[in-house]
Amino acid sequence: MRNTERYPVKGANSLWHIYKTVPFVKVMKNFLVIQLARYTPFLKMKNWMYRTFLRMKVGDQTAFALMVMLDIMFPERIQVGRNTVIGYNTTILAHEYLIKEYRLGDVSIGDEVMIGANTTILPGVTIGDGAIVSAGTLVHKDVPPGVFAGGNPMKIIYTKEEMEQRSKQEEGDVWS
Repeated sequence: MRNTERYPVKGANSLWHIYKTVPFVKVMKNFLVIQLARYTPFLKMKNWMYRTFLRMKVGDQTAFALMVMLDIMFPERIQVGRNTVIGYNTTILAHEYLIKEYRLGDVSIGDEVMIGANTTILPGVTIGDGAIVSAGTLVHKDVPPGVFAGGNPMKIIYTKEEMEQRSKQEEGDVWS
């Protein structure tokens, strides 16, 4: 289960209540920063923009690939660890607007995590240290540390122990 806070709304669907939940000026500022960063090829500059203007926690040597789309309304609820790679065209959401409610949830991505291209990460998800998420995955629940996960719906493909065993085999193959 994802860890989200739920806020019921009355009347029109929750997206019609958007500027009661987040100020318009904040959304516009975030939109501009995120769009500039999506096309910026300089990783240090991109991370600086996220930390400075969006108040995100971004670890050292983390790489956001071209076209990564961060949550425009609540980017400060996204935290990414050290030496992590976020693949091309990945979307990371910290909110979801539904018909009768909206939900907010922190997204925590650990150290040395690899997120494949075109992945979508939903609000309230934690991805553990050293995990690998395959390209095109819908991350709808927590990913334990060190595992290889993928698919839609996402499932664990290799456990941490199986990944360690595969690494040892690959090391042996390189030296043979």
